[in-house]
Amino acid sequence: MSSKHTVKVKPNNNEKTPVDIKQKKNIILDTDNEIVFEFGGPWGVTAMMIGFPLLMFYLWGCLQFYRGKLVSPLAGELWSQIIKEAWPTWYASKIYLIFCLFELFLAYFMPGPIVKGAPVASLNGKKLDYLCNGLTSWYVTLITSYILHRYDYFRLTEIIDNFGPLMTVAIITGFAITFTVYTVTIIQGKQHRMSGNLIYDLFMGAALNPRLGRVDLKMFAEIRVPWVVLFYISVSAALKEYEMFGYVSASMAFMVLAHFLYVNACAKGEECIPTTWDMTYEKFGFMLIFWNLAGVPFTYCLGAVYLHISSIDNGKPIQHSPAWTFFCYALLISSYYIWDTANSQKNRFRMILNGTYVPRKAFPQLPWGTLKNPSHIKTKQGNSILTGGWWGYARKIHYTADLMMAFSWGFICGFNTAIPYFYPAFFTFVLTHRVTRDMERCARKYGKDWDEYCRQVPYIFVPGIY
Repeated sequence: MSSKHTVKVKPNNNEKTPVDIKQKKNIILDTDNEIVFEFGGPWGVTAMMIGFPLLMFYLWGCLQFYRGKLVSPLAGELWSQIIKEAWPTWYASKIYLIFCLFELFLAYFMPGPIVKGAPVASLNGKKLDYLCNGLTSWYVTLITSYILHRYDYFRLTEIIDNFGPLMTVAIITGFAITFTVYTVTIIQGKQHRMSGNLIYDLFMGAALNPRLGRVDLKMFAEIRVPWVVLFYISVSAALKEYEMFGYVSASMAFMVLAHFLYVNACAKGEECIPTTWDMTYEKFGFMLIFWNLAGVPFTYCLGAVYLHISSIDNGKPIQHSPAWTFFCYALLISSYYIWDTANSQKNRFRMILNGTYVPRKAFPQLPWGTLKNPSHIKTKQGNSILTGGWWGYARKIHYTADLMMAFSWGFICGFNTAIPYFYPAFFTFVLTHRVTRDMERCARKYGKDWDEYCRQVPYIFVPGIY
């Protein structure tokens, strides 16, 4: 049985594994090709493909027309108002699509390091190249948006003023790209891990590593669109508040800070993403496409939208006591630190082993983001499971920190409506499901080594509790 030990981490490109290469490759291929019906199978994913867009419209409608009250979803008046106010417009289409094309342009042409991904089993262990220019693209986006707003080429307040139509355009775009990517993949014969059920395969996807030139579409959709749009929704609401009242409240400033920290972290740490589970295993279907292009930006922002609508209804922004405001900021910043450094520790450890680590000085570089000589478990397959740093306290410590941030986004909105808590509640469900998938996969893949890891790190989320 493998044991925990401290060693100096070095790239293992030429390292001998405890089992022969052919056996290791077969184990990885078996895991990669395994088809498991998740989310309730075809019926479950059908319900989600229909239900997610309707839920997005419903939650926004309750905020927009009923001050956050959860009215009956069967109320005809609600849906007539939603149809009227969220009908897609040519103007909203231009805003959303030009933004996406601009980000795609930056993803293709901006400079950045090229990082190797993890070995792809279906490509005989080949490591794909990923152009990680997210940071330079992010800075260019910030500068461009400032110029557009400052000189009245495009006022950023137009985003919150056209929220309903923009959300509808994003939803339509998510469906359109889902069908397009699926169809092109089938025509090209590049489908992977197919179940044979059309609806289920549309939801999970057919393409594993879709590319447009040197742009990886999966990484583009996960990083360049959702979090940037989310940030600009909160910025738009803050600018609108400033126009109306002459100042930005601490609550709205909190939202801008929270969303900035998230999108900036994604940009500055993009080189860590190519070796993650999403890049190596998840396919590019409705689950990833729709949720990143529409779901994330237009539901995770509900707190900022609530603060904006409430300020209009009440004639002033929502303010909390100094103690509560301080608590929310402290929770956000402390959980962000854990989340950022935990992700950095794990991904940089993995990159060092793969020989792909690229030291960067992107702001902010936080203390304890890179581990030196971390303890880890060497598996019989030749892989290493990190047990040092934050990862010695809990197996999913980064999820705990992520949830802490999510709840802080709700806390800053108060408790007059439950809608700002949709994100932390939904996120709790998503992460719980994801942890279950990950634990089952790792148990099958690593066997007794995984048992040893669970013995050494017994807690999943909270050290000493669970």
